[in-house]
Amino acid sequence: MNTFFLGNSEEEMEFMPIIPLNEDGEGMEDDKIPEELSLLPLRNTVLFPGVVLPITVGRDKSIKAVNDAYKTDKMIGVVAQKDSNIEEPGVTDLSEVGTVAKIVKLIKMPDGGTTIIIQGRKRFKINDIVTEDPYFKAHYELLSDEVDENDSEFDAYVSSIKDLAAQIIQLSPNIPSEASMILKNIENAPFLIHFVSSNLNSDVKEKQQLLEINNLRVRAELLMKLLQVELQLAELKNKINNKTKADLDKQQREYFLQQQLKSIKDELGGDSNDREVKEMQRKAELKKWPEAAKELFTKGIEKLERMHPSTPDYSVVYNHLDLMLDLPWAEYTKDSYDLKKAKKVLDNDHYGMDRIKERILEYLAVLKLKGDMKSPILCFVGPPGIGKTSLGRSIANAIGRKYARLSLGGLHDESEIRGHRKTYIGAMAGRILQTIRKVKSSNPVMILDEIDKVGNDFRGDPASALLEVLDPEQNGTFYDNYLELEYDLSKVLFIATANNINAIPLALRDRLEIIDLSGYSIEEKMEIAKRHLIPKQKEAHGLKDYKFTFANKVIEKIIADYTRESGVRELDRQFAAIMRSLAKDVAMGTKLKDTISEERADKALGKPKYSNEIYKTGNPAGVAVGLAWTYVGGDILFIETSLSDGKGELKLTGNLGNVMKESAVTALSYVQSNASALKIDPKVLQHKNVHVHVPEGAVPKDGPSAGITMLTALVSSFTGRRVKPYLAMTGEITLRGQVLPVGGIKEKILAAKRAGIKEIVLCWQNEKDITDINPEYIKGLKFHYVKEMNQVLETALLKR
Repeated sequence: MNTFFLGNSEEEMEFMPIIPLNEDGEGMEDDKIPEELSLLPLRNTVLFPGVVLPITVGRDKSIKAVNDAYKTDKMIGVVAQKDSNIEEPGVTDLSEVGTVAKIVKLIKMPDGGTTIIIQGRKRFKINDIVTEDPYFKAHYELLSDEVDENDSEFDAYVSSIKDLAAQIIQLSPNIPSEASMILKNIENAPFLIHFVSSNLNSDVKEKQQLLEINNLRVRAELLMKLLQVELQLAELKNKINNKTKADLDKQQREYFLQQQLKSIKDELGGDSNDREVKEMQRKAELKKWPEAAKELFTKGIEKLERMHPSTPDYSVVYNHLDLMLDLPWAEYTKDSYDLKKAKKVLDNDHYGMDRIKERILEYLAVLKLKGDMKSPILCFVGPPGIGKTSLGRSIANAIGRKYARLSLGGLHDESEIRGHRKTYIGAMAGRILQTIRKVKSSNPVMILDEIDKVGNDFRGDPASALLEVLDPEQNGTFYDNYLELEYDLSKVLFIATANNINAIPLALRDRLEIIDLSGYSIEEKMEIAKRHLIPKQKEAHGLKDYKFTFANKVIEKIIADYTRESGVRELDRQFAAIMRSLAKDVAMGTKLKDTISEERADKALGKPKYSNEIYKTGNPAGVAVGLAWTYVGGDILFIETSLSDGKGELKLTGNLGNVMKESAVTALSYVQSNASALKIDPKVLQHKNVHVHVPEGAVPKDGPSAGITMLTALVSSFTGRRVKPYLAMTGEITLRGQVLPVGGIKEKILAAKRAGIKEIVLCWQNEKDITDINPEYIKGLKFHYVKEMNQVLETALLKR
């Protein structure tokens, strides 16, 4: 017997036998239906004519009704309950329309239950209930199907129902593939509609509605709508199942590939990440680090082992542990405090600077005797190009330590010193620890270059972060935000460099021992050129093997005519320009002479940039030459005054700062109050306007050093007495006419010597600064030490 299943209702979980129908849609045999029909209520299904269903009967009333019917005519009325949740239905709980069924077979189950196989015959309608006990019996009337045989639309509905049912069967994996072929072979339209209706996935109410419709065309129309809904649900379910299957297949494929990859890695010696973790653990066992660092590393490595390498935090933890391993915890280089060797290294690397080198040797001597760094941090202050940074490298070479340079110029974020917290993206350790990590030593010589150029704005104050680094009492427990541990910096030899001491914050300056590095004299520059600059540039330009020299006269001319600096950086560039010119001659086949002449130097460098003639010519009355200090060294300053008819007003020009303006006002007040002693007509003071000008107005100028120069220029203008040629002066004045000392004396004296000045007027208290200068460098200079302005005027002004 053929079988077919469509749907999944509870009563239809088996394949059902199909009984052939005759042409009018009824059974092949004539069934005798009793006048009073026993009723069998069904909870969750509806029986249609021609359809066979296996039913498990469990209620006592139903079992008795089935047994009595099976013993007699085997006919029973099957009706659907309106509410499937009611255990013992009443009359009102039964649907009015049902199907007369024949009990084909009755089976007693081992568990005491009863299963029957029934086949629907005809639809009926309950007229009234005859009895309810022991089971329902009812009077009924049979219902017939209304069919219009000439209705072409009905045939189309039937064809569409077949197609929709076939599609549903194709999309349902639980239905056998033969079911679609069986469905096509059903030719009886009423049976097709009943059979498909019975096996719909719709609820009982919708099936009951189909059963109650008398017109087959209307019934087919409703059935097609329900099939379309079911088809959409089947398509959606199939789509979801396919997607789920694809996802599962992908996961299984990835799992399979991961297992293969794992096997390959095992063959190659294990996973690379596992190898890295094990390598870290091996390195950690060899580390001699504090207990706190060891504990933090152990926690980090345990966390790393639990993490998958693809997680974002993996790299953060890994980089932190890598830093801990790379830092040279308690790893120190051995110091060599051979002071004789240190002195030799310093002398070879730097010419001159005798006092500076003496101080460095004293510093190293204390380190040798004391063994710790509880002493002030050295800070070399001086103009650019005089060798501050290279002095630090020489110190490192002298004592056998590693050298590290940390440029602080423009640093504006204190995290650059203390490190960033690990919660920030791109976090890293501070530059102090990064430098320590790079040199792999906990006691290097670290140069903090350009400490006066540390920034300070809304982003932070790095100078404050440096306080802990440079304080010998605190840097033994320096805390880095990224490392999250204290690191001992007490063995690091810090040396700071700066151009302008006034730009260093006071709190930071308090931790530094300031060592002034003044500019070089012409004699020192000549020696530096011969010992260092010329050999370096010859090698840099491929002329090392060529034997040629520079005469002292040529070197002196280059220094005087082409440079105006305290250091030797510009001088180095001038020699580089000469070497380039010589290299071109060699490349073109020209033979070099043994001695480079002045003419050859001029050809390479062009016309002289500077000239001392301006200082040698006689100046008119009202012009005096002063000495000034700049962060690049000493400089010459002209003070010019002129008188014009007016009301005794004072006019100042030349981009002067407040201090210089006050010096001019003070000088004029002194002249006015001492007019008689200075042999100046008081009426002239009342009827002459005074204009004081300092040339190079684009350059800002400030400071008290020009006080005596301004007073001399004013008196020269009022008296008509000219200032001596080749004479310059520097000093501060008071209203009482006293001369006060000023700073930067060595830089000013060297600038005067370079400019060809022969006489210099200074405060008597600055004499001690002159004694610090090598007598050879100030040979030919005459110094006048004064206490009061009268002495200045007597020395500086010529007789009438």
